[in-house]
Amino acid sequence: MSNQSVQTVSTSNDKIKVVLAIAIAIVGVIGFYYLSDKPALVRAGALVAGLAFAVLILWTSSTGRDFLNFAKEAVRETKKVVWPTRSEATQITGIVFAFVLVMAVFLWGTDKTLEFLLYDVILGIRK
Repeated sequence: MSNQSVQTVSTSNDKIKVVLAIAIAIVGVIGFYYLSDKPALVRAGALVAGLAFAVLILWTSSTGRDFLNFAKEAVRETKKVVWPTRSEATQITGIVFAFVLVMAVFLWGTDKTLEFLLYDVILGIRK
């Protein structure tokens, strides 16, 4: 029994729908800026209408459905994230700052040591 994944081949019809959806979304954004002299509600309506129509067209293609399902799953997974408490975030930030300070001192010391060895000991340039 083989567990090979099967990939579906998108038709040219699906590709045309995706391109059309992208074009309509762009037209909605352009309409938002083109209607700059109109009330904000009209501008927002043009933007939302363009994006909504693009999503509807995208939904009719298999590629679009796959992408929208992926987006839904991403949102669902994001809701599962456990954020640190304020004290945990403060402790982690303090540890990062301390590590950066230690690394800065270490790199400065390494630089000065190599500078001394190279210029003073090996080359004897500085006096």
